[in-house]
This record gives sequence, C-alpha cells and structure tokens, in this order.
Amino acid sequence: MPFRGHLIELRKRLSWSALFILAGAVGGWFLFDPVFSILQQPILDLAKEEKLNASVNFGTVIGALDLRIQVSIFLGVFVSSPVWLYQLWAFITPALKRREKKFTLFFLFTAVPMFLAGCAMAWVSFPTFVRTLLGFTPEGSANVISASEYVLFALRILLVFGITFVMPVVLLLLNFIGVLSAKSIIKSWRIAVLVIALVAALATPTADPMSMLLVMVPLILLYLVSAVIALLHDRIKSKRAAQTESAD
Repeated sequence: MPFRGHLIELRKRLSWSALFILAGAVGGWFLFDPVFSILQQPILDLAKEEKLNASVNFGTVIGALDLRIQVSIFLGVFVSSPVWLYQLWAFITPALKRREKKFTLFFLFTAVPMFLAGCAMAWVSFPTFVRTLLGFTPEGSANVISASEYVLFALRILLVFGITFVMPVVLLLLNFIGVLSAKSIIKSWRIAVLVIALVAALATPTADPMSMLLVMVPLILLYLVSAVIALLHDRIKSKRAAQTESAD
C-alpha cells in the first residue's frame, strides 16, 4: 500500500474511533448524575455518621457544566475502549507477522480484563481512601471539597490502579517476543518490589499502611505469576530449540 493509502486507512480508523468515543460521551452525559452520586456517597455517609461538616461544592458558575463534559469524555473513552483498541490493532496488524499477531491479540485480550480488574479494585477501595482522608479534618471545622478536584482525583485513582494491573501483561509480552528473559524478571524482584511499593504509595493517597499493603499484595502476586509463566515459556522454548538441533 502506498503512503497515501496508509493515511486514508488511518483516517478511516480514527474516524470510527472518534465516532464511538463521541457516542460513549453522549451516553456518559446521561450517566454523570448516578456516577457523581456514587462518588460523593462516601462523603455523605461519613458526614452523617461522624457528624462532620463536609460537602462537595462547585466553585464557579460553569463548574458543574465543565465537570459534566470532562466526565462524559472520560466515560466515552473508557466505554469505547474495545472499539478504538481494535481499530488500532486493525491498522498495525497488516505489517505484523503471524507470530507477532498472536502476541498482540494476547496482549489485547489480557490487558483489557486486567485494566478493568485494577479499576474495580480502586472502585472498591475508594470509600476507604475518602474516609481516611476526611478523618484528618479538625473538629469544629468544615471541609468544603471542590467537585472538580474530587472527581478528577477519583478518576486518577482508577487510572493508576488500572494501568498498574496491566504491567505484568507487558512483562509477559516482552518475554514472549524475546526482549526480556524469565531469569531477568526473577533477578529483578528487589527492584520490582521497590517499584510496586512506590506505585502503591502514589495510588493510595492515605497515610494508612494497611491500604498500601492491600495494593502491594495483589501486585506482587501478579508479578510472581508473570515470572512463573515467563519461566515456563522459556523452558518450552529451550526444549523446542534443543529438539530442532537434534533433528538437524
């Protein structure tokens, strides 16, 4: 295909992606109210239980509209992710070999569930984060929370957890294409634990060590699982290479 043909193909893929993102954003516009209600529920529950003066507020006239647009776009990108990921894969797959296509399919079908699992864990843990942070509010004072900052903070937590859960899949992809060996993954366990601890510290905005530990444990387990799978893959690969040499 000539260069102009690639540009036409790219434009077509981007157009379909943009169309589905727009459709998802329209749906996100109508989902804003229930999503915002769920996100602010931990604050309302804590204010009621602890008799704490805390509430979510909009600081400007256009604050509510601006936040609704931002959340709608985020939901549109999130909901339509299978479509635009497929369009991306469909654009690059003609240039890949058969073996490379299998690896990219493995990455797509594994990374998406892992990302969703990370987001689900963040969603479950989010009320605990909010309760811990609001617990530092001095008695007799009010905690007036910016709605925009609060929602973007929640979305950031979801993204950090989701991306972190995808990292073991990236390790396996690098191992399967021969860039990273299982021995290298296992030897780097100290660095991996340090990085996981730093990520957990960033992902958990609370000073509660238990929250940080709850994030670290599944990530370490995922790292160990990816190392074991990479080790099995390398052994199978070595056996096949040995059988090929003996046959020759």
